[in-house]
Amino acid sequence: MMAYSEKEKELFARTGLLLGPEAMEKMSSARVIVFGIGGVGSWCAESLVRSGIRHLTIVDADTVSASNVNRQLMATSATIGGIKTEVMLRRLLEINPEADIIARNEVYTEESASAFDLDSYDYVVDCIDSLKDKQTLILNAAASRAVFFSSMGSALKTDPTKIRVAEFWNVRGCPLGSMLRKRLRQKGTLPAKKFLCVYDEEVLPNRGEAPSPEADPGLFRKAQVNGTLAHITGIFGLTLAGLVVQDIINQHD
Repeated sequence: MMAYSEKEKELFARTGLLLGPEAMEKMSSARVIVFGIGGVGSWCAESLVRSGIRHLTIVDADTVSASNVNRQLMATSATIGGIKTEVMLRRLLEINPEADIIARNEVYTEESASAFDLDSYDYVVDCIDSLKDKQTLILNAAASRAVFFSSMGSALKTDPTKIRVAEFWNVRGCPLGSMLRKRLRQKGTLPAKKFLCVYDEEVLPNRGEAPSPEADPGLFRKAQVNGTLAHITGIFGLTLAGLVVQDIINQHD
């Protein structure tokens, strides 16, 4: 187990002051993987590193597009066109240059799942958009030794006070959660263990028109485009990071 360096102790002094040495020792050795580094996952990844997580893997195969700038942490006018995981990696290493961060420019699918050893992680965090790929990750992560947390849909929302945390089967009012439960029941394969989700019952209509494919090719790849806001996706991501930290704290209470 590798302890924090003297420089890292300075970076995380306020965290250690609150959590204490035992929790920080666990934080320094915990291995976390975040799937999807978009509007939710980017905030989650940064919060984890700022909290003292040193061993982090980030997984995404997309590039930064103009439509990402309104909500994704690493998306700026200067990073448009860059590979998301590489842009995010640079940012995270600016926070803690000594962190062990692996950036995988890949898509997690049923076909690629075997390339990810989920049992080698203490925490798996799902911030995937694709319904099919999300279903695959839920089943595989729930069957692993890792503690698993998942984000439900964060689009079509404006009210931050309606964001909640609940066990997957108790998520209510979220179309994505309902669809996932329906598909899992139809498949006849249910998650091997319970897991917490971040969700929001608010579902608003889109009031504007999506950009054309010519204006933003990144949107054209999505089956459905919905409006989003940074304060909602940010809270989703920060809450997921908080669930990881809280679980570590609880192990020492």
